[in-house]
Amino acid sequence: MEPLFDVLFEDEELLVVSKPAGLVCHPTKGDAYSSLISRLRLYLGEGAQPQLVNRLDRETSGVTLAAKAPGVARDLGRLFEQRAVQKEYLAIVYGHPSTETGTITAALGKDELSRVAIKDCVRADGAAARTDFAVVRRFHRSIPGAAKPQRFSLLTVQPHTGRKHQIRIHLAHLGFPIVGDKIYGGDETLYLALVEGRLTAAQAEALLVPHHALHASALRFPWRGEDREFRAEPEAWFKQFADGH
Repeated sequence: MEPLFDVLFEDEELLVVSKPAGLVCHPTKGDAYSSLISRLRLYLGEGAQPQLVNRLDRETSGVTLAAKAPGVARDLGRLFEQRAVQKEYLAIVYGHPSTETGTITAALGKDELSRVAIKDCVRADGAAARTDFAVVRRFHRSIPGAAKPQRFSLLTVQPHTGRKHQIRIHLAHLGFPIVGDKIYGGDETLYLALVEGRLTAAQAEALLVPHHALHASALRFPWRGEDREFRAEPEAWFKQFADGH
């Protein structure tokens, strides 16, 4: 039986775990292993009512915070609303940014031209959004079908707002889409193929990685009079790609 998740921290109020890539946060079917919240209930036992305080996309791995009681969830929720929580991600993107650091402030809203119902985009009348990034390393990799090694970069990313798919849209808008992103990587039909169960082996190979290469690496926030930080390492496939293996 596969592990439920990696526990990063636990006390009487909090449960902090590293969500596996490919796992939805909330149930879409009855299997107790099919969502993070159902796995949290399994882990905590009968009668437990954990509440997720932050949520990650299905394919995004990393630090996820759960409250064990409604009052704790409210207190944590206020910290997020006040933007007192610092979020840090790792992303592997196509291309080499020309600067070591950057800030993206493009407004985001629904992509009304897309066949993908959940897809958003940069639009002038959208909600304000800000993302900072810094280059950790630039590298090249040989990929199937390419005549020469392709450019990739490993970035640290800090979103200062919590818009849907913000990091993925902002990086793609800048010209550096996240490796393996089936919606914002340039061919949204890959996402439709995935959810309809008809993604071919050739399409999967072209994506280069089994999930999009975005990992929630850290959360930092003040809690009960202390500054807390929780960190999670990316999964093996992510580290292997970033290391050039």
